[in-house]
Amino acid sequence: MGRTGQQMRRRTAKAMGDRAAAANSPQSSRSAPPRPDWRARARYLFDNSMSRGTPALIAWLTVVTLVLISVFAVITTVLNLREEDSDSFGKELFSALMHALDPGTVAGDTGPWRFLLTMLALTIGGLFIVSALIGVIAAGIDAKIAELQRGRSLVLESDHTVVLGWSDSIFTILRELSIANESRRRPVVVILADKDKVEMEEEIRAKVPDTRGTRIVCRSGSPMDVDELAVSSHRTARSVILLAPESEDPDAEVIKTLLALTHEGEDGPRIVAEIRNPRNLEAARLVGASRTTLLDIRETVAKLVVQTSRQSGAAAVYVELFDFDGDEIYFAENHGFGDLTYAEAQLAYEAGSVIGFVDETGSTLNPAPDAIVGERTLIVVAEDDAVLENPVRSTVVPDASRFGEAVGTDAHPGRAVMLGWNERAPIMLRELDRYAEPGSTLTVVTTYGEPRVPALSNLAVEVVAASTTDREVLDTHVVPGLDQVIVLCYSDDLEPQAADARTLVTLLHVRDILAGFEHQTAVVSEMMDDRNRVLAQVADIDDVVVSGEIVSLIVTQLSEDERLELVFGELLSADGAEIYLRPVEWYVRTGEPVTWATVVAGASRRGETALGWKSDSLAEDGSEFGVRVNPGKSQTLTPQPGDRIVVLAND
Repeated sequence: MGRTGQQMRRRTAKAMGDRAAAANSPQSSRSAPPRPDWRARARYLFDNSMSRGTPALIAWLTVVTLVLISVFAVITTVLNLREEDSDSFGKELFSALMHALDPGTVAGDTGPWRFLLTMLALTIGGLFIVSALIGVIAAGIDAKIAELQRGRSLVLESDHTVVLGWSDSIFTILRELSIANESRRRPVVVILADKDKVEMEEEIRAKVPDTRGTRIVCRSGSPMDVDELAVSSHRTARSVILLAPESEDPDAEVIKTLLALTHEGEDGPRIVAEIRNPRNLEAARLVGASRTTLLDIRETVAKLVVQTSRQSGAAAVYVELFDFDGDEIYFAENHGFGDLTYAEAQLAYEAGSVIGFVDETGSTLNPAPDAIVGERTLIVVAEDDAVLENPVRSTVVPDASRFGEAVGTDAHPGRAVMLGWNERAPIMLRELDRYAEPGSTLTVVTTYGEPRVPALSNLAVEVVAASTTDREVLDTHVVPGLDQVIVLCYSDDLEPQAADARTLVTLLHVRDILAGFEHQTAVVSEMMDDRNRVLAQVADIDDVVVSGEIVSLIVTQLSEDERLELVFGELLSADGAEIYLRPVEWYVRTGEPVTWATVVAGASRRGETALGWKSDSLAEDGSEFGVRVNPGKSQTLTPQPGDRIVVLAND
């Protein structure tokens, strides 16, 4: 009894200790998780394999097919359902495969009913498998097409042009690149933008129907993302064009994209980037390093409007030089003219106009006539670079007896009116002030905005807040004696089409008012959409500057040759040589035929470079604004009073 009681007490104490230990255990509050059985594990493995997409589905259907035909081949062989000798199990296996894949096979079977019913069952099972296979393959193809339409696949190209971003200017860029690439073998342009690939391709087909053999590849993705940027293969590209997006802070996105382009180092293709706000230029230069060319959109457009406003027809000259259709600027290195002076080099090419030099110090337009060419690279205006590769020397001797003796100057205090206001207007005022003679005046009439006139030296500016589409307002300010009328678009306050519509109404009133004056006044208009240029011609406008188009032309040219940055900078600057349209009497006599070589030599006598000719007779022949750039040296023209010569001059 005592021993039994002791044993019971020990068992009780042990049980209480076990319960206490269990109570103190961290697992006491929850039971141990059940271990998954083989069914759950098999289901998990099956789900993982199915999630791998079309290849996994096809593999499973293959396995099911093999199992199905193997089972029926075994049944047919073991039970001898055919009731005839079979050559081999392999033959039964092949027969089962045919029944599974082709429902029509069962129609040709003969034999006992149990064999026919077995083959019918196999055929029905095969129908399910084949149907599933067709569905899987179709779904896989649809998925692949959808993936390709998303534009995420890697571009495997080299020596191509990459365009990053999307804006309306991209269509002008593509047209110009297609012209520039005509001499290249299998040219490619890759576009990467945060836009649907199919939409991009449809818009390009509608607005750029003829790409002249250039293949355009579109990809969807953010240019600011390093991984998505790699899809364009920008590292192997010839050049990269970075467009300023149409967003609230476009320059910030441009700078971030520059960081993505240059994060791997300074090596790589040259980059041309648009900057909308001049205050962001310095930050962009720090990021872009030495291989980036930055184009200040505001300043470029403002300078071009000022240049063209000073003389009718200048816009046609700039467009001719900036686009690839017609004559543009090239560089001749191995020219063989090292012993010639600049004046002699101007007469060397039959179909090219020498306009300056390039050396290690930079570019020089319209150098001194007696400057020796030496080993410097020539800047030449020509129709194509083939003109410089296989040059035709001019044999025409200028006729010194036909040189003009008239002298004169265009300098005088001017009177001008600016109708409209936008963010580029202050830059225009500063540029106008640099050209203006002391005592010049300008009246700004604007419907929108609060004009802030910068400090000026030569130009007195009056600001009038009034409607620029009101005839009474225009009658008050568009008066006889004006030298120029500049009509700006309200791009800061209105949508492009609405802004251009107001500009067109203003132009119609201005031209009607000026028609009653004896003094001819140059009218220059700024527009947003190139399609409205044709409408502006109805108003008989001297020049129309389409801001987006001009910037696109310059960007495209810079992407092809970075040396053009210095040349364009000098052309649009008040410093150095600029384009002028001056009376023909200053260079040759009127009324009798002369060769273009004689005109070139006549301009060289004045320290100027003849570049083209403006005449009413050319306008009748279809030349835009009656301007022809880079005539052949042997071409004969008959100058008339009122004709003008397009020249590069330093004042």
